[in-house]
Amino acid sequence: MSRLILVPTPIGNLQDMTFRAVEALKMADLILAEDTRTSGKLLKHFEIETPSTSFHAHNEHQKVVHFANEIEGGVTIALISDAGTPGISDPGFLLVRECVNRKIKIEALPGPTAFVPALVVSGLPCDKFYFEGFLPHKKGRHSRMDFLSRLPCTSVLYESPHRIVKTLNQLQEYFGTDHEACVARELTKLHEEVMNGTLAELKAHFELNPPKGEFVLVLAAR
Repeated sequence: MSRLILVPTPIGNLQDMTFRAVEALKMADLILAEDTRTSGKLLKHFEIETPSTSFHAHNEHQKVVHFANEIEGGVTIALISDAGTPGISDPGFLLVRECVNRKIKIEALPGPTAFVPALVVSGLPCDKFYFEGFLPHKKGRHSRMDFLSRLPCTSVLYESPHRIVKTLNQLQEYFGTDHEACVARELTKLHEEVMNGTLAELKAHFELNPPKGEFVLVLAAR
């Protein structure tokens, strides 16, 4: 039976790829990849010969209907992002919603995602938490920070190395310089780093040590 399969891929360490994920990619008729150059290395490593095509933030609106039609026509499609679980701050939501609306079968495999290990290793309460993902770059950025500062639970954000210092600095305006936080960088990779401290301490660290890699920022509730 044709279907859409959401396949998580490693966020850094290829050993985190599951047997089930490899099998799903091998049996699919087509793989939708955020960047075929990045995914090509993964597919080659696991000897996956299934054809792939691009499906990313810049073309998903135009391609959603086409791929949903393909599945309805009998094609099984596997969706992957560059790293982690499709749909979590990555393309995928629009295609899933289209398939739900058409009552197309969807199969979601469990697997790697960056915010869960960052949250549990932070030492901050994780019985309840709010996942923000990436903050807006401009419009609405400060209103989102104000919103997060009022939450009664731990908050989790994604950030790029180019904006982490700016974000830590701006967050101090809403949470305070002494507010407890944790930054996890390059999770599962060779240079993995997890740092706990105040927003001021974390900002000072990355001002002295040029930030590299992808960041997850975990904020304690106020």
